[in-house]
Amino acid sequence: MEAKIRTQAVEDYLKVIYELGRNGEPVATSAISTRLGVAAATATGMIKKLATLNLVEHEHYRGVRLTTSGRKIALEVIRHHRLVERYLYEAMGVPWDQVHAEAEKWEHVLSEEMEDRMATILGDPTTDPHGSPIPTRELEVEERNHQPLSTLVVGQRATVAEVEDEDAAMLRHFAELGLFPGTDVEVTAVGPFGGPIILRASGRENGIGRQAADHVFVMNVMNVPEMDQGQTGC
Repeated sequence: MEAKIRTQAVEDYLKVIYELGRNGEPVATSAISTRLGVAAATATGMIKKLATLNLVEHEHYRGVRLTTSGRKIALEVIRHHRLVERYLYEAMGVPWDQVHAEAEKWEHVLSEEMEDRMATILGDPTTDPHGSPIPTRELEVEERNHQPLSTLVVGQRATVAEVEDEDAAMLRHFAELGLFPGTDVEVTAVGPFGGPIILRASGRENGIGRQAADHVFVMNVMNVPEMDQGQTGC
């Protein structure tokens, strides 16, 4: 029975609903259709099917939530996806801007045996190359609410925690700026009227647009001591 439920389309919808609903709020049908690039009527039809299968709960005029069964499937697909990304990046040397698209193909066909082999080879990693948490074998995950880089002000330091990975060109841009997970950054200037954010990262000073900075998430935010600001010329 589960094999009939677990089509690629079903898994894609459940994964998207999970990702869009990480804040705990119901997910709008319009957001789902936009994310998947399908017509609103198509998304509505699939949501009705998922509700019939007891994979989602749909409240009219409010949105969609995953049931326990739907969340389990979503997390299994996400574990496959992020584990494959890590394997391609570390074991095969695939650039971090290419692993997402490839993992989209593998996530639906990866066997449990191959999943376990990958995890063992990699030493049971907890994050993918972009900093997103990998669900455990028991399908538990600790989603973190990190703040966007765009919210930092002059004189603040932070550590890059995660970057969104769906836009390959943007990932290449982040790489050029040295914005990898684990990298320390310091905001040295902010352009007026929505101008770029000037920051120091990986020993270099560069500017990043506000829109791009919305897709970089940071942790361990702290203010730079005035003495340090004077030494760096901030």
